[in-house]
Amino acid sequence: MMRPLCCIVGPTAAGKSALALQLAHARGLSIVSADSRQLYRHFNVGTAKPTREEQALVPHYGIDCVDPVERYSAHRWAESASSWCRAATDQGAPPLIVGGTGLYLRALVTPLAPVPTLDADRRRALAPWLDTLDRAELLRWCARLDPARAHLGRTQLLRAVETALLAGTRISDALDGPGQGLASATGPVRYLVVDPGPGLAVRIEARVQAMVAAGFVEEIEQLRTHVPSDAPAWNASGYGVMREAVEGRLTLGAAIERVIIETRQYAKRQRTWFRHQLPSQQVTHVNPLAPTAVAEALAWWDAAHQQDGVHA
Repeated sequence: MMRPLCCIVGPTAAGKSALALQLAHARGLSIVSADSRQLYRHFNVGTAKPTREEQALVPHYGIDCVDPVERYSAHRWAESASSWCRAATDQGAPPLIVGGTGLYLRALVTPLAPVPTLDADRRRALAPWLDTLDRAELLRWCARLDPARAHLGRTQLLRAVETALLAGTRISDALDGPGQGLASATGPVRYLVVDPGPGLAVRIEARVQAMVAAGFVEEIEQLRTHVPSDAPAWNASGYGVMREAVEGRLTLGAAIERVIIETRQYAKRQRTWFRHQLPSQQVTHVNPLAPTAVAEALAWWDAAHQQDGVHA
């Protein structure tokens, strides 16, 4: 019988990684990161990437996979994740999917068609015009060209508009179309949604402050010396705003406040996605602040495998 696919998910700063690390260490598992930001090399502090010590404690996949100038789609991640899951299983450390990128999770269990590849020169030519659009204008363009994507964040809106203009197709059509996913290659899917509830706002602020203390500004100063300003990796949450501070276009205090606000908005969108997109019968909730959180996570993993006739 196929082993169930277990995923620890939740909004940013909720405490997914810490809980997953404890579970993985206790049960001899590998962690497959479903985080669209941690894929990029050199972008470490602002993405809350697992430390070297954490990666040495538990095998990690999906970390430091691509250069900052590369574009990485959900379809490509799902294909890679399939290989990582097989490799982890073959090495005797079953995979635990951990992350908050909803589209990656969807691509993992639902077949997706490949997103159109865009010509790099035409993208560069279009970029200056796209940069002039404020959010309201960008929303109007997306509502016309690809309305199914018009509720998303700025990065997704930009991608939807440029795909429609340059490829002549809607990115939403590709994402909803048939393709090759991982669903047929896995057993039942189980989700552990990690969310501290009202305490998340405080955790987000604390995380941003901790990132600054850990060298977020210094990291950006160093990245600017070798990463082009239009590299996709700069779209990672917080980096664009903090780069404005490094370049003198914003005070550090104002930048920190903006990053906190944008991160809270992103977490709100994540919560909405998890609430509406995950099958309720496959979901277990846990508050990471509860003293029983680790025990609940262990019980969730064990129950999933016992229930589906697979020994952990």
